Order: sequence, then C-alpha cells, then structure tokens
Amino acid sequence: MLHGFAKGATILETTNSGEAMQVITLSFFRFKGVSNKLWAFSQMLAARYPLKRVPDIGFHKLLGSGTREGFHPYPNFGVYGILATWPTLDAARAQIGSAPVFQRYRDHAVETCTVYLSAVRCRGQWAGRLPFDVGQEPIEAPNQSVAVLTRATIKPRHILNFWRQVPDISATIRSQDQLQFKIGLGEVPWLHQVTFTIWENKAAMDAFAYRQWHGQAVQAVRAGDWFSEELFARFRVLHQEGEWEGYHPLVNHTNDVKND
Repeated sequence: MLHGFAKGATILETTNSGEAMQVITLSFFRFKGVSNKLWAFSQMLAARYPLKRVPDIGFHKLLGSGTREGFHPYPNFGVYGILATWPTLDAARAQIGSAPVFQRYRDHAVETCTVYLSAVRCRGQWAGRLPFDVGQEPIEAPNQSVAVLTRATIKPRHILNFWRQVPDISATIRSQDQLQFKIGLGEVPWLHQVTFTIWENKAAMDAFAYRQWHGQAVQAVRAGDWFSEELFARFRVLHQEGEWEGYHPLVNHTNDVKND
C-alpha cells in the first residue's frame, strides 16, 4: 500500500537556492516465521556487499532492533532496518523500488515501510564521518512533520548505566500526544544505538527536548562521558511508502505496541 507524505503535498527536491538536495531513507522490514527471521538475521552480514553495489547509494547502514519498539536490550529478530543516503529523491525511489537487495527484503517480509527525509540539522559523527548533508538553505515549514535521529556508541563500562535509563525514557516518549512514530534500532546490540522519532511539528519536538528531566538526563550522559561517539540529526519528512503495524507512520499510534 502506497501513501504520500500528505494529501496534495508537494515534494521538494532542492533547497531555496535551487541546489540538488541529498535524500535520506530509512526502510523498515517486519518478518514472521523462523525461516524468514533467520534469513533476515543472516542479512546483517550477507547484505553488506549487495547494498554497497546499489547504484547511487551513499552512506548506508544495516540496522537491527530490540523488543518493546526497539527500546529494550533483548533483540527483536523480527524487525530490521536499512538507512541510506541518495543524491536525489528520484534516485532513492527508483533504487529502493528496483534494486535486488531491497526486493529480497520485501519478498521475505510481511510488512515494509520507507520514510524519505532531507536533513535540516546535523551535528556529531557516525563511524567517524558526518553522513547527512544539510545544504546552505535548508527548508523547514513550521506545521510540517519533523523527524529526529540520534545515534550513539556507548562505552562498554557505561552499558548498564545507559540501559537502566532507557525504560523510563521510552515510557515518557510514548506518552507524548504529538509524537507520530518512534522506534529504536542499532548496529551492534547494546553498544551502537539509534533512536528515530517523527513529531507533528518542530514545536512538539522542542517541547519534549527542552523539558527539565530530559535536559538533566543529557547532562548526566555528558558529565559521565558515556559515549565515545554521538550524532543528532533533524529532518523534513518528504514522503512515505508502506505501512507499519498496520498504520500510516505519520498518524499518531505510538501507544499501539507490537513485539515479535
């Protein structure tokens, strides 16, 4: 099932200055049955080379997930993701729609969803590089959905401290009225963590980010030097294809949780 970002919305592929705009995609796949889950797990290694050879693909990562929407240390062997960057929206949609590696994922999955994004802010590094291009004049409408991705490499000696905080943070995020979607992902279990959320607008995202308890949690991480690497990125949501948990991801359904 195909959904656009919003009925009648215009999908922009350039900045205000007319320069080409990098597009970031985050694709989710849900698998059922032992054989399909084993296949998906094997692709964390086997899909690396085929993904690297996809035309026009730039920075890319294969991602696993945890249970309880990804915010739990026990792996969810039924949910995986692929993050990638592309030179244009047309290139992204063409390759995700036709490249054999993406097609194999869809053939084995019972549910798939891809969100197309453009970065409006990015700070920090991922694997020693800045993966998302912001451009000189990023476009950000005040009443448009805003996506946020955070990624961190946790120092081994701080793993327990980090995961002790996750349940409370996850419960608080889920209670936010203007949160449309959230999921926790990771490259390496327990050590490399990714959080992806979509908010109704920037004001909703800011209201959560600047709450006192959230600021205190961030300060505790900084003071304790828990991370060896971290990244924060904010995006415009350009387009979305597919459904997740039977819903359109840009509709608030974060209280409906499914664990496989």
